[in-house]
Amino acid sequence: MIAPILMAVGAGVLIGLSRQVNGRLSLTKGALGASFWNHLVGFLALVLAALGLWMRAGGPLLPAGLGEVPAFAWAGGTLGVVFVASGSWLVSRLGAASTAMLVIAGQMVSGALIDTLRGAEGAPLRALGVAVILAGVALRSKG
Repeated sequence: MIAPILMAVGAGVLIGLSRQVNGRLSLTKGALGASFWNHLVGFLALVLAALGLWMRAGGPLLPAGLGEVPAFAWAGGTLGVVFVASGSWLVSRLGAASTAMLVIAGQMVSGALIDTLRGAEGAPLRALGVAVILAGVALRSKG
């Protein structure tokens, strides 16, 4: 169980670093320009990784059943562009800590709502966790 926890913490560190880099880039290229370069370079890195795995494994490059994926599943890329562009714009205006806290608060509120709507157990504990995060955001904005 420690590996997934460390991986999640590492992903959080990478998100913070990515926001800083994109925030700096947005000062000269604008939020959409920073998002464009972020996604172009990320796409090229993903293509190289996929080609490397394909050459190593020798299997099909595209997964089986790709045409059967529901339409809503393709929305992730668009949502990612909005996320990166807004993060790039916000970091230069609110700072890294405030942006991160507000983004995490939004993630917790939406995650708790989705879990509750799906009937997952532990709603009171989720509500308490969201309240603590929102209290932290409120305290941060006062200081």
